[in-house]
Amino acid sequence: MPQHECGLFGVFGHPNAAVLSYYGLFALQHRGQESAGIVTSNGPGTTFLFHKDMGLVSQVFGQEELAKLKGTRAIGHTRYSTTGTSTIKNAQPFVVDCVRGQMAIAHNGNLINADVLRDELERNGSIFQTTADSEIILHLLARPADNGATVLSALRRIEGAFSLLIMSERELIAVRDPFGWRPLALGKLDDAYIIASETCAFDLIHAQFVREIAPGEVLIIDENGLRSEFPFQPQQPAFCMFEYV
Repeated sequence: MPQHECGLFGVFGHPNAAVLSYYGLFALQHRGQESAGIVTSNGPGTTFLFHKDMGLVSQVFGQEELAKLKGTRAIGHTRYSTTGTSTIKNAQPFVVDCVRGQMAIAHNGNLINADVLRDELERNGSIFQTTADSEIILHLLARPADNGATVLSALRRIEGAFSLLIMSERELIAVRDPFGWRPLALGKLDDAYIIASETCAFDLIHAQFVREIAPGEVLIIDENGLRSEFPFQPQQPAFCMFEYV
């Protein structure tokens, strides 16, 4: 099976979010075969549930694992390592419990300023559990809001080719780098919103394609619907040709 890049899949507002994520990741299996994971939530006041392991989506998830992942919101990931070793500790999504509450992140791409950011964070007391640059983003996001840190200000710190799914207790956030190197698309299934790296994942679950996430867009989904922010400096789009192969 050919390897490509990591696959991202997200659901907001569907009672079978984990099962939809399973099928979505199955459709995106060609993007990464090293590990797979899903995190689910029922919103504020509930505990994030997650399962991840090394292997293909069909090997990592069976009926028993999916039955435990209850929730109306989910993010999922299939990994092809471009940075960090191919080990279970680097399997995504990453989940933390911090001063902002519970957060989870799934990441496709690379950060070109990862070493600088990691060094800064470690000097300020951060302890890293993985070798993946994705964890750097999570540390930036988890900083206390009373220190002036916000999700948007954290995202402005990162540079590179990336797409992200971030799940907090209240929101599902989709992010695409300002050059548009890594793809990300928005879909709908009944009243639920779906996010995926490729629209083939929509086809498998019979979701309707709505639009691409624009380069530099931060799409925030919550109980009130959708809103978009553009926190990055505008750039000339520079799409990766291998995403079209």
